[in-house]
Amino acid sequence: MSTRSRMSAVPRRLSVIAGALLVLGATQATAKEVTNDDIVNDATITTQVVTHGLGTKGQRYSPLTQVNTDTVKDLVPAWSFSFGGEKQRGQQSQPLIFDGKMYVTASYSRLFALDAKTGEKLWKYEARLPDGIMPCCDVINRGAAIYDNLVIFGTLDAKLVALDKDTGKVVWRETIEDYKAGYSFTAAPQIVKGMVITGNSGGEFGVVGRVDARDAKTGKLVWSRPTVEGHMGHRFDKDGKPVDNGISGKTNATWPGDLWKTGGAAPWQAAYYDPDTDLIYIGTGNPSPWNSWLRPGDNLYSSSTLAINPDTGKIVWHFQGTPHDGWDFDGVNEFISFEYSDPTTGKMVKAGGKADRNGFFLVNDRTNGKLINAFPFVSRIDWAKGYDLKTGRPMYNDDKRPGNPFTEAGGDGKKGEVVFAAPSFLGGKNQMPMAFSPKTGLFYVPANEWGMDIWNEPVSYKRGAAYLGAGFTIKPLYEDYIGSLRALDPVSGKIVWEVKNSAPLWGGVMTTAGNLVFYGTPEGYLKAINATTGEEVWQFQTGSGVIAPPVTWEENGEQYIAVVSGWGGAVPLWGGDVARRINTLEQGGSVWVFKLHKS
Repeated sequence: MSTRSRMSAVPRRLSVIAGALLVLGATQATAKEVTNDDIVNDATITTQVVTHGLGTKGQRYSPLTQVNTDTVKDLVPAWSFSFGGEKQRGQQSQPLIFDGKMYVTASYSRLFALDAKTGEKLWKYEARLPDGIMPCCDVINRGAAIYDNLVIFGTLDAKLVALDKDTGKVVWRETIEDYKAGYSFTAAPQIVKGMVITGNSGGEFGVVGRVDARDAKTGKLVWSRPTVEGHMGHRFDKDGKPVDNGISGKTNATWPGDLWKTGGAAPWQAAYYDPDTDLIYIGTGNPSPWNSWLRPGDNLYSSSTLAINPDTGKIVWHFQGTPHDGWDFDGVNEFISFEYSDPTTGKMVKAGGKADRNGFFLVNDRTNGKLINAFPFVSRIDWAKGYDLKTGRPMYNDDKRPGNPFTEAGGDGKKGEVVFAAPSFLGGKNQMPMAFSPKTGLFYVPANEWGMDIWNEPVSYKRGAAYLGAGFTIKPLYEDYIGSLRALDPVSGKIVWEVKNSAPLWGGVMTTAGNLVFYGTPEGYLKAINATTGEEVWQFQTGSGVIAPPVTWEENGEQYIAVVSGWGGAVPLWGGDVARRINTLEQGGSVWVFKLHKS
């Protein structure tokens, strides 16, 4: 090449480089990031789903109307994506959608980024799980959080991982707790004021429940609040060193001796946030051990709803659904913010609704925790007669507490008296989230009708070992059905309509302004129900049991609906006679997306 040719090539190279830089700059300039406003307004922004709950209040209500009671008959599959491999079990994830991409987790701590319009896989992250993990109730994961340019999710070995949402590269990774001590993590994290809020799992192993807030961009702890009374909370300085932030409650006030040191109360579901009250709401699990004769007292803050100040990390109020729990009635179910019309005063109350695992639907003033209403949402409740609305406490049926096994109380030292109690420890409702429609004023609750033989046994704590002190067998109450989707009026306490299902309902619910309720069944169907009448108007067979909540969004003028399919979870593992009754159901692992057929 001549000197002149070499010299003339230089401007061309510079031109190409400059052009590439311009393109790169334009790409960077147009890259979208999830903001605090996106999160707080998620319930009304129809082109995205960036919170677990379709909004921070957790109502799982969409204002979209393109798919409605008239058009839903034309709903057809747009695409389906298989999670692949041999890991086809226990799929409970709620997908997130942002900027044309879907982020969905799968069993064994996997996360996929997909093109939301076509289902094309963009990237996959798969955690390297160690031997010896101890998840109580299958190898599930319930979803991710998304903030800034990060998608964040937890793993079965109790870690939290933040990935670049566009590339899948790890940005930060933090340990929640030691999995060898029985800790795990399965919930969807939630973003509040730029912090990622998490609890932990492992209540069956004598862990100590805790709610953590981390800087979402760095993963560094901001504050930590124990959910067992007697433990010190902490804030963290700029160097990450803990600073005492007050004990949760008062040591030994509701726990005897040293039992509080292994007290359980794991907050193993997602937190929710109400901007109106500026409070985080999160439920706590069962006290450890299950054998309640070892731990007289209320055992705070187990089986409760906690309201936590996001700025200070301190408990503002609590409500304990099952004080001195002896039936494994975790209080982790979602507390959904809504406006309650008080029938005595006619005033609107800032309230929250919770279909507790113990079989009662509870309505609390979400500013102070005061119990406003309480009524059964299942047909049979043995452990209590109801709640005293003045005191906020349940009225126990003492003969339905499992018998004391210890010899000084008349037991044989091996096994206490067996009692039959309903609901079973899997609950009138378990992990599957319900929905609330501000349009109809109704809650849509996936309920189950079952009971259990339960008894207590002596037990002592050993790190990393099961810590129950109880035995059980779950039994169905009726021959024709176990599950029932129920529309509940939170004011009157009445069941407006119900749709019965042969197998237990274990997947979540979504409702829309199109007057529809969507939910899935273990038999594999995604169904649409008229939200007002309870009439079934559409169904589709996904090929495996649906135990996850649906979502909906719009893109380019079209409304999409998605749900994850894959049978598993706690029922086939712990379900006793119920598990044997439905042992023909097949496992799977996929996400299905639907839209209206274009003629």
